Amino acid sequence: MTASDAIFEAKRPAMTGLAYRMLGSRAEAEDVVQDAWLRWRKVDADTVEEPGAYLNRVVTRLALDRLKSARARREVYVGEWLPEPVVEPDFEAGGDADLSVAFLLALERLTPLERAAFLLHDVFDTPFAEIAAVLGRSETACRQLASRAREHVRRDRPRYTPSADEERKLTTAFFQALLTGDEVALRDLLTEDVVWHADGGGKANANLNPIYGMEKLVAMLLGIRRKWPPPADATARLARVNGQPGLVLAASGVVFQTMSLEIEGGRIAAVYTVRNPDKLVGLDA
Repeated sequence: MTASDAIFEAKRPAMTGLAYRMLGSRAEAEDVVQDAWLRWRKVDADTVEEPGAYLNRVVTRLALDRLKSARARREVYVGEWLPEPVVEPDFEAGGDADLSVAFLLALERLTPLERAAFLLHDVFDTPFAEIAAVLGRSETACRQLASRAREHVRRDRPRYTPSADEERKLTTAFFQALLTGDEVALRDLLTEDVVWHADGGGKANANLNPIYGMEKLVAMLLGIRRKWPPPADATARLARVNGQPGLVLAASGVVFQTMSLEIEGGRIAAVYTVRNPDKLVGLDA
């Protein structure tokens, strides 16, 4: 491996993380980083004073270009769009609020430039002088972009941080209640104003709109269990899904659903489930 290769590989995780948060897609994030690699290969690394800043600039601009077409596709998306799940097998590793589905959905409401400025500064600790060079705006303008974004995102940040033990117990109990159809247990586990989000993309059965409230959600979950019981060989494992406690469900060795839970005050306040098979490619059962 050359010195230039080593520089790029050292920056790869951060670049992938930035691109994913910009686009909400693992596949597109990897494509962006690959495009950045092709550009990096044409550069004499010895002439680049700040490789990290240079690569941030390349990745951000590539992601901004892709974000335009991504937003156009989401306007005609069947049902509710959720980001592709990022799954970490180590449940005990702890959560990352900047990967949560709620956080990523909050980013969707920002303009592309607000999103870039906020992520670069608040998540990746990039100085505003550097952000100005990336976005082609003044430092003052970039500060304003990040400030506006921060106000939007702050309203959606969770205020409650459960312990890992609480997360494990609630996630396990929730799955058992779903598996057995235990209505009493489900009611005990969910908040009154719980929200269920599902993404089937028109390619897998999923509600087209969010389900609000315990009563409606319990009725839906019990109805699904009666009409469409899980495959006989279905398996489920605990995992970190977008930094939150979650489950990965598979049958015949193929993942068919992920779930991530948002916990508040010892109960489940939101569930994000992805069933679109295109978004589950490459996940380990």
